[in-house]
Amino acid sequence: MRYRPEHKAEIHQQIVKDASRRVRVEGMTGVAVAAVMRDAGLTHGGFYKHFGSKDDLLLESLRDGFAEIADTLARAAEQARPGEAWKTIVKTYLRPEMCGFPERGCPLPALAPDLARVDPRMKAQVVAELVKYRDRMVPFMPGRRDADKMRAFFVIFSTMTGAIAIARILPAPVQEMVLANTRDFLLRSF
Repeated sequence: MRYRPEHKAEIHQQIVKDASRRVRVEGMTGVAVAAVMRDAGLTHGGFYKHFGSKDDLLLESLRDGFAEIADTLARAAEQARPGEAWKTIVKTYLRPEMCGFPERGCPLPALAPDLARVDPRMKAQVVAELVKYRDRMVPFMPGRRDADKMRAFFVIFSTMTGAIAIARILPAPVQEMVLANTRDFLLRSF
């Protein structure tokens, strides 16, 4: 059976999307290649037609996850009133949906401990993805100078990442309180 020329690329992207969502829920070590391939309607043996290793799949899935959240946040910021972009990012990031649906949220709250322990060769590539994420968000941050915007990015995103990570552990009413208090604190702090 002959496939269209785009078929392999489409299947590859489908595998990456599924792995991206799975890794944010199951963690870096929880994602099973066989399950990802089965969900794509393929056999485990077909994996190596798309990826050189599981690390290659994990890197592409992280890239996809960071791009997805960056797109969501950038779209929200671009629709904000002038001077309100960073506030819109904070409000978008610190929503209960980010806790309840980690597969659609930022990879950092779900994966930071795993990412800190990856192989040094892989860590350089992970850091490169984090730099892209940062560079995409910094223009929206508060501050007049680039250095101020960079500082704000690290404070705001570290705080939001921690809040989501902690809130996911807690029951819903307390979770919402953590998110609301963090959101309010950040919005008053800059």
